[in-house]
Amino acid sequence: MGEGARRYAAAMNQVRLALVQIDTVVGDLSGNVRRVLDTLDEVADCDIALYPEMTITGYPLEDLVHKPGFVARSCAAMEELAAASGSCALVVGFADHGPEGLDGPAHNAVAVCHGGRIAGTYHKECLPTYDVFDEGRDYAPGSGPLRLFEVGGTRVGIAICEDLWIPGGPVERLVAGGADLLVTVNGSPYHSGKQEAREAVVTATATSSGRPVAYLNLVGGQDQLVFDGGSMVADPSGRILARGPRFTEALVKVDLDVPIHDRPTDGAALEVVKVSPAVKRDDHVAVPVVAQLDEDAELYEALVTATRDYVVKNGFTDVCLGLSGGVDSALVATIAVDALGADRVHAVLMPSRYSSEHSVADAEALAAAQGIDVNTLTIEPAHAAVSEILTASVDGGPTGLTDENLQSRIRGVLLMALSNACGWMVLTTGNKSESAVGFSTLYGDTAGAYAVIKDVYKTRVYDLCLWRNSREIGIDGNPVVPEEILLKAPSAELRPDQRDDQSLPPYDVLDPLLEAYIEGDRTRAELISDGHDPDLVDRVVRLVDAAEFKRRQTPLGPKVTTKGFGRDRRMPIVNHFQG
Repeated sequence: MGEGARRYAAAMNQVRLALVQIDTVVGDLSGNVRRVLDTLDEVADCDIALYPEMTITGYPLEDLVHKPGFVARSCAAMEELAAASGSCALVVGFADHGPEGLDGPAHNAVAVCHGGRIAGTYHKECLPTYDVFDEGRDYAPGSGPLRLFEVGGTRVGIAICEDLWIPGGPVERLVAGGADLLVTVNGSPYHSGKQEAREAVVTATATSSGRPVAYLNLVGGQDQLVFDGGSMVADPSGRILARGPRFTEALVKVDLDVPIHDRPTDGAALEVVKVSPAVKRDDHVAVPVVAQLDEDAELYEALVTATRDYVVKNGFTDVCLGLSGGVDSALVATIAVDALGADRVHAVLMPSRYSSEHSVADAEALAAAQGIDVNTLTIEPAHAAVSEILTASVDGGPTGLTDENLQSRIRGVLLMALSNACGWMVLTTGNKSESAVGFSTLYGDTAGAYAVIKDVYKTRVYDLCLWRNSREIGIDGNPVVPEEILLKAPSAELRPDQRDDQSLPPYDVLDPLLEAYIEGDRTRAELISDGHDPDLVDRVVRLVDAAEFKRRQTPLGPKVTTKGFGRDRRMPIVNHFQG
């Protein structure tokens, strides 16, 4: 950004920032306004308070933003909130119209509010169209002249999410135009390693510009996405002065010393909108820097947050799931208990003639350790009845894979019936390894509303169970996830002595190959050069590609890897390409 960006004047302002991590609900305009209003007393001693991207509307909006009247109602809600603003300048996200009026395209916008009015707005310029984002389809990029907002004598440059990540984008122009402080409001969804990437961008921007940078992120689950907070402030040296918690609502106040820079004299100076004087106060806040979560902790918290918000925001109180005694259903049950409470989780045991005694016992032990309600529904009568019906059309009755899938589908029918009868949301228990290679039964174990570990590889399922066991003992004094579940060979138990490794490579071999092919987008030749067995590569690639039709018919679940199935990895089902 050049030496001119680093020139300091002698003056120094102290600015009190409020980073307000709230969990908004998409489409709940009045509720989201209320969520902001509930914080106004707490931010009254601050100069400026930051709220998430699309605060008023929730984020992301997808096609909701195109519904007639939606943008108008967003603007009206923004006016309502602005009317309640007081001494603290509020930076609040909303869906705005452009100069063309309500008949024109929508804009991803923020309003700066103070003293009962909107002092000015900013429209996001850089619209992402990669990964899970499709903003170029839903919004028009901001094209108006950039402005700075003067709060307490400090010239504040405002950016929205992607604006911060683009070299040569609006942030550089804000700095060149005379900004003293850079703030950015975000709806940045979680995936493994994302927080480290964010901090790298924030600290690099602070050091290259010589300006403090405040980063406010959304928190909470929205369909496949989970937002993890982790808001932060970096000083001009790149040091993190404050960091908010992950996966929880929080209001973090920071007293920040902001160097006041000379106004540019080369014609780059931006218009300055005077918003508010400094807020008078006598105290000083000392903000602890919240420690980073380790890899297992942040992944587990992401799954808990996503599950809780999907269930609650969709109006459900209780969930049910098939508890098999295997590790996948054990992890999903544990996550559900941590998300909702044991009294709202209902385990359904559905043994068959192939269910081992130890699997039933292991499922019961997990339920006892966590205080989960257990319903036992044997599938044998239904299995026998359907087999008899099919005998008239299937010579010798259902056998082999047909019979295995029949059992799974009977279980799906029972779970959905309980959902209908009791009002419980059905959680499915399939993992990413199984989904990748099609090791699942359509309308059977895939039947349900939310696939909690859909984006979690099998080896990571074990890691998370071990991590959870290390945190707390069960209510009966035993591990939360019984050790027997973690030690036995994985099996669907749909035929005598069945094991997963009879159909699939061992998961410690399979998962690295899947990750390289799916997340890394490695070609066949590259996978082989990486050291993977050529025959195994051909087999796994064939299975992954052929299973796309299954994945399109399965419930959504939280994205926690860099490339999950669904929004960010969509392959054509009719596809003859090989490579």
